[in-house]
Amino acid sequence: MESPNAALPSPVPQAKPQKVQTIGILMLISAALNISMGAGFVIGMALSVVLICCAPIGALPLALGIFELVYGIRLVGSGREPVSRQTLQTVAILEVMSILVSNIGSAIAGIANLVLLNEREVIEYIPN
Repeated sequence: MESPNAALPSPVPQAKPQKVQTIGILMLISAALNISMGAGFVIGMALSVVLICCAPIGALPLALGIFELVYGIRLVGSGREPVSRQTLQTVAILEVMSILVSNIGSAIAGIANLVLLNEREVIEYIPN
């Protein structure tokens, strides 16, 4: 006797669009920039008493880099991880704001991510 679920077709997983993969890669590159910049500030602060006032400047790119690393790995990974588009847009906006600590590469990646997040195929693939 066959099980009742045997006749049901298995759902075909939706293929990940290349633009989603690009967003993830840009986030990983920006994460490397932000983590190295934050670590540079922390090491500089440790070596100089004068740079102690720069501690918040180093903490912000370091924290953003960790967020980018987590969400970039989720997007590049093989499975479809539950990531909301609004969260990715928030991370992209924070990437753009990293221009305040002179991180131009991260700001450019943030602008590119915001543009890619508004593409039709990305909106269909990543839920809100």
